[in-house]
Amino acid sequence: MHHATPLISTIVGGIVLAFILGAIANKFKLPPLIGYLCAGIVVGPHTPGYTADQALAPELAELGVILLMFGVGLHFSIKDLMAVKKIAIPGAIVQIAIATALGMLVAWGFDWSWGQGLVYGLALSVASTVVLLRALQERDLIESPQGRIAVGWLIVEDLAMVLTLVLLPAMAGLLGGGEGHGAQAASPSTMDVLVEILSTLGKVAAFVVVMLVIGRRFIPWMLERIVWTGSRELFRLGVLATALGVAFGAYSLFGVSFALGAFFAGMVLAESEFSHRAAEESLPLRDAFAVLFFVSVGMLFDPMVLINDPWGVLATLLIILVGKSVAALGIVRAFGHSNRTGMTIAVSLAQIGEFSFILASLGVYLNILPERGQALILAGALLSILLNPVLFHLLDRHMARGDGDKQGDPQPA
Repeated sequence: MHHATPLISTIVGGIVLAFILGAIANKFKLPPLIGYLCAGIVVGPHTPGYTADQALAPELAELGVILLMFGVGLHFSIKDLMAVKKIAIPGAIVQIAIATALGMLVAWGFDWSWGQGLVYGLALSVASTVVLLRALQERDLIESPQGRIAVGWLIVEDLAMVLTLVLLPAMAGLLGGGEGHGAQAASPSTMDVLVEILSTLGKVAAFVVVMLVIGRRFIPWMLERIVWTGSRELFRLGVLATALGVAFGAYSLFGVSFALGAFFAGMVLAESEFSHRAAEESLPLRDAFAVLFFVSVGMLFDPMVLINDPWGVLATLLIILVGKSVAALGIVRAFGHSNRTGMTIAVSLAQIGEFSFILASLGVYLNILPERGQALILAGALLSILLNPVLFHLLDRHMARGDGDKQGDPQPA
């Protein structure tokens, strides 16, 4: 008997191709993420041959988002942020503002509305956690002064994007969008928008209170009891159930996003003494669904945008590679840090990734961001991630020649 297997074929096709192309990318000293995105392009509707199920891919991507955000929350460290708070907090905020302003300026040249430009600029302002941490780890810079600043900077960017994902649906009407595909652009009053924002913040506050009062006690207690059973399988399942259950509960009971729920689940679990084990046990499944997330993002990318809209792609890439980098370098130097530190952070931030994809997809879903904007963001992400190792190689050579400023950095406050 013939059975339709769209779910199996989508998962198998995506993972097998991601493995092959990821291995090829790794062979050429490129982030495997490039291979995963290319796998999505191959199985997407814009290239010939096999096409994965277009309805299932977004749902698999949603699972990937949940587990990605759970991982972000699990590695979130107030201690790391506070160690470099004097530069990381103002620096990241100013850099996000500059990159967003540049994006809005380019969007104005595209004849887009200010709301479209805002989402487009925000998507270009935040670096990929995966790419940045891998680049620092390869150079043993995580514990260096510039590494600690870069990680703290990244934490602030992640928090800013989490807040953006929470508020964007509430502000969709004001920004020229609406609920879901096909919704007509609304022109709500300022009071309507304010009420919607306050309502959203109230729901988020209620969810946060529940997580801090109940979640931070119950989740560690539950995992401790599971550890006592000695079953590694149950512990792994408990971590997964926590991530998915809290994310779904946040959406169903409080009306907040899956992403925010998963992020807080990770944050609460990070305070547990079993946080390192939880991260280790959940890593394989997180990686697998993260791969499917990047594959689904690649499926949205039409390679023809590189030919049909070269000036748009170039403008997007210049904001990511030049605008963000120059802003970061200037900010770090203004705070009295060395040229070496400034250049390392500037190169680290010269790319975009997972949060940009999530924000672009949400912007299109809410009818705020045009599909051209999403295509340009995807093109900018692919090219910037591809070029980031090259920039680091040039930086390494520059520093090896002794051209970099070798003076010490001030100690973090």
